[in-house]
Amino acid sequence: MANATRPGRDDEGGSEQVAYEELQCYTLAHGGPGFIHQHVVDAWAAQHADEQTPRIGLTFALVGLYLHVGRGWSGRQVQRLHMLFGQRKHDWPAFPLPPDRGSVTVRQVMAASPGPDRDCAIDAWCASVWAAFHDSHDTVLDLLERQGV
Repeated sequence: MANATRPGRDDEGGSEQVAYEELQCYTLAHGGPGFIHQHVVDAWAAQHADEQTPRIGLTFALVGLYLHVGRGWSGRQVQRLHMLFGQRKHDWPAFPLPPDRGSVTVRQVMAASPGPDRDCAIDAWCASVWAAFHDSHDTVLDLLERQGV
C-alpha cells in the first residue's frame, strides 16, 4: 500500500518508524500525570493497522482514540480501561480499514517543539486518525455502551 494511504507504512529508511520510536521516548519521559504515551500508542496502532492486526489491538486503539478525542479521557484513564477489557473474554469486532488513516503523521508530531506544542500535535494526530475511522464510530460507541462505559 502506498505511503499516501497509510503514512509511513512502507517509507524508505524507516523514518516513520524512527520518528515513532523517538516519540515513544518523549512520551515515556514526559512525566505528566495524563500518561500521553497511551494516546501515541493508540494513534500509531490505528494508523498502521493492516489485515494481520489482531482485532483486540485495533479495538483498543479505536476505543482509546474515541475516549481521548470524544470524551477527553487521559491516557492513564484509557490504559485502565484497556486493562479491565483485557481481563474479560470478548468477541472483538472486525473494523473496516479506511484507505486514508488521517492527514497527521508521527513525523509531523515530532516536528513540533517539545512541550506544549508537541503535546498539542499528539492530540491533533489522535483526532485525525479517529476522524479517518468514521465508518467505525458507531461500532466503537456500541461496544462501550454494552460494556457500561
